[in-house]
Amino acid sequence: MTIQTDGAVQDRDLELLDRVAEVAQELSHEVGKKIVGQHDVVSGLLTALLANGHALLVGVPGLAKTLLISTLAEALELKFSRIQFTPDLMPTDITGTEVIEEDRSSGRRVFRFVRGPIFANVVLADEINRTPPKTQAALLQAMQEREVTAAGQTYPLEAPFFVLATQNPIEQEGTYPLPEAQLDRFMLELVIGYPSKDEEEEIAMRTTGEDQPQIRPVVNSSELIELQRLVRRVPAPPSLVSYAVRLARATRPNEEETSPVASRYVSWGAGPRASQFLVLGAKARAAVRGDAIPSFDDVRAVAPAVLAHRVVLNFEAEADGRTTRDVIAEIIEESGEWT
Repeated sequence: MTIQTDGAVQDRDLELLDRVAEVAQELSHEVGKKIVGQHDVVSGLLTALLANGHALLVGVPGLAKTLLISTLAEALELKFSRIQFTPDLMPTDITGTEVIEEDRSSGRRVFRFVRGPIFANVVLADEINRTPPKTQAALLQAMQEREVTAAGQTYPLEAPFFVLATQNPIEQEGTYPLPEAQLDRFMLELVIGYPSKDEEEEIAMRTTGEDQPQIRPVVNSSELIELQRLVRRVPAPPSLVSYAVRLARATRPNEEETSPVASRYVSWGAGPRASQFLVLGAKARAAVRGDAIPSFDDVRAVAPAVLAHRVVLNFEAEADGRTTRDVIAEIIEESGEWT
């Protein structure tokens, strides 16, 4: 009763596909009780959630980045923790530390590991770029291997596990840019923009009244894990995988498949994780619609969020006023000729 390797879809998985679409719709509805607009960002978070990937939310202060993540966590029947990143935060403040305990009957002292806030299902890393690289690095093992090593012992993290981080792109004083190795562990970079006039009026109306919306949990951990496994089983046609890989390789200078715009403006292109996340993101988007097979449009839809934080531009791009997403948009437009 699974999606077979030849692409055939069994009845049980068809039922689960319907459930994925239902869960995505219900989560969007619950988040919409507190968040006005930002539909693309919410869709991106759901894509990361179903693909079992981490997400980085980038936006200026006051755009409800933290509220969006905490509201999504409320709608998930999962353990949630929030870490406020500050310059004096230490790695052990995230992973946990050993404390000495004394047995009153014997007087013997032993070390006991006290788990930190990383031991949760959904971890909100608020203003992640406000802490030094030493502390940022405490997340690396957790994000990739889903485990934490402390005092020579390795502790597995309970599935599912997501790091949803926020970052302010305009304030640079007292901040520490995330190293590329850590950025690469985020599946998606989601940019939150200003709301429209109508949306801002709705925000002002909702948040200045007495009513406080109640968020209803939609899905628990065991069901979410089952839906994530389904997304993995969604068949990706070889042509789609080839397209996703070529799109990632087109961002790399000095490759056979390099796009002309990348040759001119890019110093470093996206690595193999980008190819993986393009395919996984396309599968998740297809599952949210209840479709059994992803399309090239699904790959193109997730490509900006997958590639934006993996492409490093050169000085010529800066001189010409080109942004990373400008370059990626041009590569995606060019890729229409490949299919």
